[in-house]
Amino acid sequence: MARLAEGDAWQTALGSPVTEKTVAEVTRPLTDAGWKHTVRERWIRWQTAQGDAGVQFDTFAAQNPSTLPTWTFWAGPDIDRPTWTIHASPSTPAPLLAHLTENLAHGTGTRQTDGRKATGIKQTATTHRPRPLHKLPTAPRR
Repeated sequence: MARLAEGDAWQTALGSPVTEKTVAEVTRPLTDAGWKHTVRERWIRWQTAQGDAGVQFDTFAAQNPSTLPTWTFWAGPDIDRPTWTIHASPSTPAPLLAHLTENLAHGTGTRQTDGRKATGIKQTATTHRPRPLHKLPTAPRR
């Protein structure tokens, strides 16, 4: 987690509201990767064209301190049935969130395959290789 050690990683003051600039900075990798965004009630969601990964921003939770997550990163069949999720509060450093979205944007979607059909879905060979996510340290053995 080198991003936590960077000098600007802790710019977000506890209790300060998330700004439009922060949302734009965090989601820029998704927009650059062509992810679609939708606005529904209090949520803004960016997801792949296939709908198999996304980031959801809760505007209410961002402006009203609570136990609700402000950011939800997910991958799987859909946000209601994810394979995995990461929840983040409004005080999570923007550079860390941007690093997560960059890894998510470049680690999903187009995958290298051998061109065979699988489960009726045509797969095409590409040269894009997903960048690996950084591994978190494991807990010490007892």
